[in-house]
Amino acid sequence: MIRSLRVRLMLAAAVLAVLFMLALLPALQKAFSLALQESIEQRLASDVTTLISSARIEHGQLRMPALLPDEQYNLPESGLMGYVFDRQGTLVWRSRATSASAINYQPRYDGRGNEFARIRQADGEEFFVYDVEVKLLGGKSAAYSIVALQPVREYHNTLDGLREKLYLGFGAALLALLMLLWAGLTWGLRSLRHLSRELDQVESGTREGLSREHPSELLRLTGSLNRLLHSEREQRQRYRDSLDDLAHSLKTPLTVLQGVSESLGQTPDEREQARVLQSQIERMSQQIDYQLQRASLRKSGLVRHQVEVRPLLDSLCSTLAKVYRDKHVHVSLDIPAQAQVPMEQGALLELLGNLLENAYRLCLEQVRVSLRQSSGQVELCVEDDGLGVPVEQRQRILQRGERLDAQHPGQGIGLAVVKDIVDSYDAQLSLDDSALGGAAFRIVFSRD
Repeated sequence: MIRSLRVRLMLAAAVLAVLFMLALLPALQKAFSLALQESIEQRLASDVTTLISSARIEHGQLRMPALLPDEQYNLPESGLMGYVFDRQGTLVWRSRATSASAINYQPRYDGRGNEFARIRQADGEEFFVYDVEVKLLGGKSAAYSIVALQPVREYHNTLDGLREKLYLGFGAALLALLMLLWAGLTWGLRSLRHLSRELDQVESGTREGLSREHPSELLRLTGSLNRLLHSEREQRQRYRDSLDDLAHSLKTPLTVLQGVSESLGQTPDEREQARVLQSQIERMSQQIDYQLQRASLRKSGLVRHQVEVRPLLDSLCSTLAKVYRDKHVHVSLDIPAQAQVPMEQGALLELLGNLLENAYRLCLEQVRVSLRQSSGQVELCVEDDGLGVPVEQRQRILQRGERLDAQHPGQGIGLAVVKDIVDSYDAQLSLDDSALGGAAFRIVFSRD
């Protein structure tokens, strides 16, 4: 499927231009043919006029001069073929150019005056004939048919030459027309390319909206997109502000409850109740943090970001190395220089932070992070040499909407946040065995 609008329009215009010229070509050929036949008729009429002006009637007999005014009639090889027939159709005179030709022609002396026709001989050769009936010659009564002929092959030769030139002219005209169409389409679609560049800038986050420097036909579209962008930003901000307000309003009573639970514990029953209360308070706090992270790290509808991976990994690994300094974790980074991932920086930081924190916590001594790029995808993989995840548990813990921290105590909400972030960016998350011996979390992003 052709995805370029300019190429589509160019192909449509080219097809229409070719069809138009193919329809026009026969009409032009017909016009040339009629014009050429009219020219031949006029020339033959002129030849007949020359013969009439030279003819004389003496003693009731036709007399033609030995040398005609038109010198071409006096040359055998000139091709000027002239005949004079009497009323009975008997040939009474012929030009020298007809001495080598035996033309089978019988004039019609029927009172019509003149006739332009086309005749065919027994050998297949054709001639144009101009036949004029004459009743007066030099003021004297006469009854003759004066005829001029021209071979049709000369007409065909001329027409073939014209047709060849017509084809060449049409080909050159079509090529020039296609070049002009391409230039016109390029200029006409310049505004769409400008709009596309502005959309790229909006997606990359370098500008907030589209300008109004576009043709009037596109202003409604750009206005709608600007309203959508503005509405999206406001809605996301309101959503985050509302969640922040909710979290703040819940954190205070949770803190009070936390303090109350810590003050309990005078008797064994109170200590058990305090432990249950602290457990539930901690769980509620985790769920509040989880929902806040879900809301703040989701992908924007129109804006697309590209974040360089290596600096974030260096910062995260440096921090985690201090947290897990007793394990002496060895981390290998297989990341191409300046490799980027199509995510917002905050989302990528949270995603890598959770995956690396799990890898550091569950590994024995090795963690590996790799990135592979292709024309349409980016694959990010975080591996460790720990115990891994049982095969029967993988599908369930990666199932959309599952509360991973509830199913696997000790893992917190990290993988739940990772799954939500991956889903919001239309990426794919999979869990496999690592060559290091533990788990391998693979995330595949599409560049489209």
